[in-house]
Amino acid sequence: MKKAILATAALMLAGSAFGQTFVYPDAWSSSKPSEVKEGGVYRTSTISDYKTLNPFTAAESGNIPQVITDAGGMFAYDPSTGEYIPYMASSYTVSKDKLVWTMNLRKGMKWSDGKPIIADDFITAFKINTDEDVGANAYDGFFINDKPIKIKKIDADTIQAILPSVVADAIEVLAYSPAPTHVFGPVYAAKGAAGIKAMWTLNTPAEQIVSDGAFKFKSYKPGERAEFVANQYFGEWNKNSAGKSLPYLDGRTIAIVKDVTASLASYLNGDTDAFSPANADQLRQVKGAIDGGKLKAVLRANVGPAASSQWIVFNWNQKSNPSKQAMFRDDNFRRAMSHLTNRAAMVDLVYGGLAQPAYSSVYAAFTQWVSPDLKKFDYNVEAATALLAKAGFTKKNSDGYLVNKAGKVAEFDLTTNSGNNQREQLAKIFADEAKKAGVKVNFKPVDFNTLVTLLLSDGDDRKFDAILLGLSGGGRIYPLGDNVEPCGTNLHSFNKSGKCLAAWETQVTALFARGKQELDFKKRVAIAQQIQNVQSNYQAWDYLVSPNVHFSWTSNIKGEYPTALQTSINGPRNLETTWLQ
Repeated sequence: MKKAILATAALMLAGSAFGQTFVYPDAWSSSKPSEVKEGGVYRTSTISDYKTLNPFTAAESGNIPQVITDAGGMFAYDPSTGEYIPYMASSYTVSKDKLVWTMNLRKGMKWSDGKPIIADDFITAFKINTDEDVGANAYDGFFINDKPIKIKKIDADTIQAILPSVVADAIEVLAYSPAPTHVFGPVYAAKGAAGIKAMWTLNTPAEQIVSDGAFKFKSYKPGERAEFVANQYFGEWNKNSAGKSLPYLDGRTIAIVKDVTASLASYLNGDTDAFSPANADQLRQVKGAIDGGKLKAVLRANVGPAASSQWIVFNWNQKSNPSKQAMFRDDNFRRAMSHLTNRAAMVDLVYGGLAQPAYSSVYAAFTQWVSPDLKKFDYNVEAATALLAKAGFTKKNSDGYLVNKAGKVAEFDLTTNSGNNQREQLAKIFADEAKKAGVKVNFKPVDFNTLVTLLLSDGDDRKFDAILLGLSGGGRIYPLGDNVEPCGTNLHSFNKSGKCLAAWETQVTALFARGKQELDFKKRVAIAQQIQNVQSNYQAWDYLVSPNVHFSWTSNIKGEYPTALQTSINGPRNLETTWLQ
């Protein structure tokens, strides 16, 4: 979940200008500008209630702040070229030493309340995101080797960023979104971080929530739905090549359902417009409904491996339970747990064969980045038993569970988000296999918001044992997470003490910084692979499986990417150019 930022010397032109209107390239849509229709509501579903409307405190994928800022920030990724292009910037320049970036903002951009989007809004976003007391998920992306990027306002429409050192992914780092100064600025000035964290809760009236994206927040009812309507000011500077304002839709709704099964049923019943089958059974149901004439829809199966990861992570920070803390910090114990991860069974039983074993922090979708030399602790109960003996668990009690010399049972709670059928199945398979080696795993699913709160907690005494979850999002230029790999970062989830506790953590942190500064692509890939090799040996994250990605949407939903651009990394569409027939 890589997020980012901003850049004085002699300047050379480095970007291209689209003028003051951003024109969505025709290559981004399978529809011709002349055939689109306006109006309608795009309907989807999610299995988790939302935590907040606050962009500075939200951390989970698909949160409401992401929904209303989906179009992009200073720069946007062009799926047709694989390059970043100016978006909220009309143009930009970079100094010869590549340390100073000057971004010229498009004139005429407005927030959903009609206020102009100006340089101060990017300054405000930077200040709040880099306030450690706010705890923003984007915090780590604004630092390079622990040194902050400096950003200053040149004038109302110009921002300059000064990087502490050259980095390969600078344009991604600077592709961040603004924050409305007229909303957050006064609160931050008066109340600081505490004031910001108290803003934009789920009870905040919709008219107070300001958006720079294609949609603005309308309403939210926990357990029912979130509603969004088109931002009329977005279309003043976002248009198609024929000059028509975007978005085409009047709005979108996201229904809250109890689990993935209910999400599928909603799609098959015609209550939602899109669904991504997660396994072979769901794929068969969607295909059967289409073939049987019950569902008029498009199905794109096996698009590619997921641009996400799934893992089990063990909590190293349990000061109040030193025996369990010692167990989780023991390399042999974690390696044993990886040996007890029956990835083949997970692939077959959970995904119907439409997945592959995973061993790396780099998403399987980034095939050229995944190391060919990963240490793989494949399913092997005997090997796990031997490693558990090295960790001190040599005998079994009367219940058949391993105990150490102190009489402590090899036991822990494993938590995932309830309602996510696939994750629940993965956890149960793991628990069943662990029992074969004498390890007691207590499976305890909880609601997603509780799970995220546990995972993001920090300090020396965090209140969980092990969590099964995943990550998505992140960078394309260097697909390792700024806020994942280095010690002390927000999603360095096994160790949130704020410092490295193992020598290999220190090694990975240093390698990550080297890779980020390496401009040569092949050398950067090599460093990323070295990081993966180190991590795979110590198994701080026990990576599980990478499912294949499938897309489906009802036939009246148009404007998806051309087929060649529909990948697990890009997704199937831009909502800005989606329309209903």
